[in-house]
Amino acid sequence: MSFIDVVGKTEDEALTKALAQLGLDRDDVSVEILERAKSGFLGLGSSPAKIRVTYGEDEPAAQSAKPEPARKPSPTPAERPAAEKKAPEKKPEKRPAPEKREERPAAPAPEATAPAESEQPVRSLPAEELGEEVNDEKAQAIRAFLSGLLEQMEAQSVIRVYLPEKGRYKVILEGENLGQLIGRRGETLDAIQQLTSYSVNRGGGGRIRVQLDAENYRERREESLAHLAQKVAAKVVKYRRNVTLEPMNAYERHVIHTALQDTKNITTYSTGTDPNRRVIVAYDRDKQ
Repeated sequence: MSFIDVVGKTEDEALTKALAQLGLDRDDVSVEILERAKSGFLGLGSSPAKIRVTYGEDEPAAQSAKPEPARKPSPTPAERPAAEKKAPEKKPEKRPAPEKREERPAAPAPEATAPAESEQPVRSLPAEELGEEVNDEKAQAIRAFLSGLLEQMEAQSVIRVYLPEKGRYKVILEGENLGQLIGRRGETLDAIQQLTSYSVNRGGGGRIRVQLDAENYRERREESLAHLAQKVAAKVVKYRRNVTLEPMNAYERHVIHTALQDTKNITTYSTGTDPNRRVIVAYDRDKQ
């Protein structure tokens, strides 16, 4: 098993460089974040990310204990008992899965079923399904705050506010080159959403939820995470080895938990502390 260290503006960029350099796919490597990229406040004061990409015969090695019985025809009858005694020595290598299952009782089940209110994923609806824009007091406050913030960021965008359900305002930013408002993995978009929610709710008049989106990023991110979850689950079932995903925020971890909650032989739980909290996709032979 070999590895290379790669530096990039973001973890994704560093991973893309590594895969291009190795000529491998994402599923063929394991990634360890050595230094996380720092975007600063709203993307300012950033620093590069450094990752370690491991590749080689890692996964097949997990099954290397199985081919050894093929050597039994070559030893003499007197040597076979010694070969047979080696079999029990291989068993401890398969125990990590049961040991990790001991962590499941402590796994944050609420994360999979009831994450923080502001982080619960809501299906992104096209503008035509959201109905007409609203212009009540809260909507006006949202537009006023975002207009001032976007002006300071020198970003041009049309602000559209909808009310798909009582107490939840859907805000869509429309324009060109909105990547700077989304940021790496939506971090800038999340920061703007939190600031908007804080500004609007501090004035009283009933607490509301604000969901901010640009270029349909939320829906595309959920689809990407769900696809990743299924690919990793297939890998876990095939090799019967747990896989630890890269650090994610509570919203993204919830998407992974939800995508795999009904998957046979798969259990998910989280480990670590934010901002480096990760989802572990574990093999569970008892889950049908």
